[in-house]
Amino acid sequence: MSDHFAAFSFVDRITALEPALRAQGTFAIPSRIDAFPPCLMAEAVGQLAAWVAMAHIGFRGRPVAALALETRFLQGARPGQRLDLAVEIESCDDEAVAYGGSAAIDGARVIELKQCLGPMMPVAEFDDPDALAARFALLCDGGAALDRFRGITPPRVLRESGEPGQAATGTLQVPVAAPFFNDHFPRRPVFPATLLLDAQIDLALQVAAESPHWPAKTRLTPVRMTNVKVRSFTPPGQVLTVAAQMRPPKGETATFMLSAESEGKTVATARVEIAPTDFQS
Repeated sequence: MSDHFAAFSFVDRITALEPALRAQGTFAIPSRIDAFPPCLMAEAVGQLAAWVAMAHIGFRGRPVAALALETRFLQGARPGQRLDLAVEIESCDDEAVAYGGSAAIDGARVIELKQCLGPMMPVAEFDDPDALAARFALLCDGGAALDRFRGITPPRVLRESGEPGQAATGTLQVPVAAPFFNDHFPRRPVFPATLLLDAQIDLALQVAAESPHWPAKTRLTPVRMTNVKVRSFTPPGQVLTVAAQMRPPKGETATFMLSAESEGKTVATARVEIAPTDFQS
């Protein structure tokens, strides 16, 4: 099976569409994979918005991750469950798409994205415009075959310094080759921003687990991410310096400042709020 539209594609079907305004879709999380982290749920919502945006401008451009004001992680998702996706397009043209969206499982929202902005880049630099147009037609007419996604083993940050329970810094070695690069993207491989965010959140969770702010062995989870800014593409093989710094906690939650750099230049920044698993924001 080709990795294109399989290794990093999270829309099986577009079930409702008002061009350039809104859409609904689905993604069935394969039961055979080990896990489906929250950042991939955000990716699925963003991909649905991307399909709407690309179709609106005739597949001349495709949006790339850049800015997201707020993402709320409401519940987790398990292999074997189905995501019901929805997006609302605020504006869309050849320059950028602005949107918000959500995903739900069995009628309960599991993630919400607010005020996201994706600049448009020339499609032909990243993928085959005709292949994308044909795929969009398939998604709108019966949908794609299920269970294409075979899971991902994302790279993790190797911690090198910091203060336990307060901050950590380390390196993230982006793979030179991985199946998801054949889908993200075939003509110009780029390390997905959502996998970078997932690694950053994982580092923050490690630091949080060391903090005396919560009782020992408290199960912690990300509940909210804000001010995501992705400033540059990360190619295969790049080494990133990643950091997570905890601010003084307030109540049940603690905010972490996240950053990623390469050769002294900022690649991505964000804030994530971490709280006990049963905390309701």
